[in-house]
Amino acid sequence: MGKQRRKTRISSKVDELPEEIRRSVDVMLTDTSNTYQYISDSLKAQGYDISKSAIGRYAMRSSTAMQRLLEAQRQTEKLVQVVQQNPDADYTEAGMRMLMDGLINKMATAEEEFDQLPIDKAGRLLASLSRTKVYKDRVRQDMQKKAETAFKEMEKEILKVIRDDEDSRLAMKEILRKAKERMLTDD
Repeated sequence: MGKQRRKTRISSKVDELPEEIRRSVDVMLTDTSNTYQYISDSLKAQGYDISKSAIGRYAMRSSTAMQRLLEAQRQTEKLVQVVQQNPDADYTEAGMRMLMDGLINKMATAEEEFDQLPIDKAGRLLASLSRTKVYKDRVRQDMQKKAETAFKEMEKEILKVIRDDEDSRLAMKEILRKAKERMLTDD
């Protein structure tokens, strides 16, 4: 079996233009009234023979990259808002969700890129996320067990102190039950 050709970084005629000309193409692409043909003709007038198809492919690639950057920026802004609003929150869950969303999105939209992603690497990424989730669940269960034990001990000690007063004993038991309930719920 022959070697498979490994795809390298995409390079087009537009990418090979001088920096200032390429920037002017980028500016023209931001104005939707400029057609790819118009941009191609403009470049030909400057001595650069680039087809409207090449302009279109460049625009699609640039647009995809810009959309990825904007989405990453939106996600980061949301995470920062959550951090500011809930300084004591567990951010590993948010980070894991963002990573999982990115992986799923990459797999759903990858087309050619997905063909190049080694299956073992994708599997390792998913296994790593799974291990993190299992670890997080274990830590949560351990914390719940410790909280339950602490509340039982605390209840015993308080009951010893207020054993003689039935109303106080029942009231304290109810307070402890509510506190335990709040402590053990997932928010």
